[in-house]
Amino acid sequence: MSKYLVVTHKTALSRDLQHRVRSLIAQDPAAEFTVLVPEDSGTPVTWEGETVNAAEQRAEAAKALLEETVGASVVRTAVGAADPVQAIADELRAQPGYHTLVICTLPAGVSRWLKLDLVHRAERRFGLPVVHVVAEVPVPTRR
Repeated sequence: MSKYLVVTHKTALSRDLQHRVRSLIAQDPAAEFTVLVPEDSGTPVTWEGETVNAAEQRAEAAKALLEETVGASVVRTAVGAADPVQAIADELRAQPGYHTLVICTLPAGVSRWLKLDLVHRAERRFGLPVVHVVAEVPVPTRR
C-alpha cells in the first residue's frame, strides 16, 4: 500500500487530478491519499483566518470529489503554510510515511508554484518521487 500526499490548491477539483489519482489507484488499489492545501497568500484577506477557512473548504471538497468520483481512500485532509515547500515539510514531519508526492499545478505561465520551481525543489529537498499533474482550473457551472 502506497501513501500519497496530494498537494493542490486552485486545481483541487480538476479532472486532471481525478484522472491521475484514478491511474494511481489502478496501479495500487490499496493506495491511501492525504489532500494538503496550502493557504493562498495571493488572496485578499478581510478577516483573520479567512485563508485557512477557504483552504479547509477546498481540501474537504477535494476529498469528497476524489472519494465519490474516483473511489479514492482519502484518509486525511490538511491545511498548510502559504509557502507550499514549508507546507509539505510540515506535513511530512507531522505525518511521516508518505511514499510519493503528487503536486498539482496550473499550467506554465499562470502557475505561481511553477514560477517558484516547486516540483524540482520538492524532489531535491524531500527525496521522494514527485508526480506532477498540470491541470486547468475547473470552470464553475451555473445552475
